[in-house]
Amino acid sequence: MKKELFFLERFFKLSENNTSIHHEMLAGLMTFMAMAYILAVNPDILSASGMPRGGVFIATIIAAAVGSALMGFVANYPFALAPGLGINAFFSYTVVLSMGYSWQFALLAVFVEGILFLILSVVPVREKLFNSIPLSLKAAVAVGIGIFIAFIALQGGKIVVANNATIVGLINFHDVDMHTNGIWAILTLLGIIITSAFLIKGIRGAILLGIFATWLVGIITEFAGIYVPNAEEGFHSVIPNFSNYFQSLERSFQDFGVTCGALFNPDSWTHTRGDAIVGQGFSLLKSLDFFVVIFAFFFVDLFDTLGTLIGVSLRGGFLTEDGKLPRISRALSADAIATATGAVMGTSTTTTYVESAAGVAFGGKTGLTAVSVSLFFLLSLLFAPVFLAIPGFATAPALFLVGFFMMTSIAKIDFTNLREAIPAFVCMIAMPLSYSISDGIMLGVISYTFVNALTGKIKNVHWVMITLTVIFLLKYALM
Repeated sequence: MKKELFFLERFFKLSENNTSIHHEMLAGLMTFMAMAYILAVNPDILSASGMPRGGVFIATIIAAAVGSALMGFVANYPFALAPGLGINAFFSYTVVLSMGYSWQFALLAVFVEGILFLILSVVPVREKLFNSIPLSLKAAVAVGIGIFIAFIALQGGKIVVANNATIVGLINFHDVDMHTNGIWAILTLLGIIITSAFLIKGIRGAILLGIFATWLVGIITEFAGIYVPNAEEGFHSVIPNFSNYFQSLERSFQDFGVTCGALFNPDSWTHTRGDAIVGQGFSLLKSLDFFVVIFAFFFVDLFDTLGTLIGVSLRGGFLTEDGKLPRISRALSADAIATATGAVMGTSTTTTYVESAAGVAFGGKTGLTAVSVSLFFLLSLLFAPVFLAIPGFATAPALFLVGFFMMTSIAKIDFTNLREAIPAFVCMIAMPLSYSISDGIMLGVISYTFVNALTGKIKNVHWVMITLTVIFLLKYALM
């Protein structure tokens, strides 16, 4: 056995786990195929905040590669990481577009959240925080984000549009240009159907294949003259142009020069209302909103990561008999370092992916699977022009169906217990209706505390929840 292979064998304990280098590499490929859609979706979502798509693409790759490699080498688990869906929508549509903060300042919040997560990953505080939040609200956050990102997907797919009478409504195909908006919406609906069929059939990499299949149909419609590009209206050609491949790759790295390290420039930290700048620089660090945003990033990252670790570990048989996950502090630390690294590079919160179950189901048992995922992400750098050319109607179905998967957490809410169920409902429904994940979390926490207090069950509310309630009430009263 070659020296390098012997090192892999000993380091990852392959024989002890009854696996091989070849099998672990294939499992890594399965996981990568299942989650590679993020390379198309993340730049699409974060670019709405004003971030350059090419820079986000490269930052996504680096964050995924660093996080997955750390998970493999430090924790020796076959779990892969990448910038998370849902939380990236919160980054763009809530923190930047709704609250008015610059994307550089939002990256700073992600970085601080990552450092905070790292600190809490090596001390026992994280268990106390985790245990203080009732299961019903944890599940409601996941469900609310799922509804929210599905709503965003339908908007991006031109299916849900602004409506003066009802605020929002379905597209009216009789009143739109069928060569742009109309066919865009039809292709989005078709993409949802195609991707759903792939998922139901259990096809590996179903979401990624759904993206490319929908894109292929879009290319056919453009060749047939059904889809007609109109750059002025934001409808560009969906036919990939490989004649300027190297120029496109170069532009991506130029964009990366804009995003990388941008969070460390205080002059770029701005807070605007309308067209007016109402805050800038270090003064923004005193804002209560800043801490609310950090909490929202941290809250979703922590519980999404823990939920994924538990779920995938159950499937892979990694939990002990008493339900604990060995080396969980190492796994959480890898996640936290990846988040901080991703923020420096230029992307939103990095988290452990539930798609890791694809590699685990294939037979991935050690950290070599995660390291393989890291290598596949690095190889995808060569295909930047391809991923960045994927149109919104092809990525919207992926985002919509990820929202569906997040909805499955609703089963964890006990609807027969109204003290738990009503605050959970407030939390999940407030997110899409207020177009804000943070408002949904705050209203859920406040309603949970008051519902239990007014029904004589204040003793059931952890002191951390009461403290958060006071902070959130002050936020609404003073801002």
